[in-house]
Amino acid sequence: MKATGEGQLHLADKGKRVTILELNDDVIAVNSNDLLAFEPSIEWDIKMMRRVAGMMSNGLFYVVLQGKGLVAITSHYEPLTLKVQENLPVMTDPTTTVAWSGNLEPNIRTDINYRTFLGRGSGESFQMEFQGNGFVIVQSAEE
Repeated sequence: MKATGEGQLHLADKGKRVTILELNDDVIAVNSNDLLAFEPSIEWDIKMMRRVAGMMSNGLFYVVLQGKGLVAITSHYEPLTLKVQENLPVMTDPTTTVAWSGNLEPNIRTDINYRTFLGRGSGESFQMEFQGNGFVIVQSAEE
């Protein structure tokens, strides 16, 4: 949806918390379920996770946003920002991952084995792994 003109526009997503981020020639990737709105000055592109595992973990599509302007993202409750540093990767549950630095590209990791199929696995068969320097925003509830 595109809104133009003058006035106020009120947006919401099922009572989720809205966080406004200001991009200043920055790049951020946002899970497509968690992107609420952005200003027209922001360039955007829809991306798809490269590995098939992304399809099975509700994280198939994400939006890369860049430029100058405001971006509104949503989360269940207060989001948590995790710092990613060289040699200190961050692993997240795909269903709780909201956004990440545009310079980071997640790898999908899996621990599927015979125990998973017997119902004796850890419950988190897919993880997103972020390496490099940047940040990852997560929420405290699964989608």
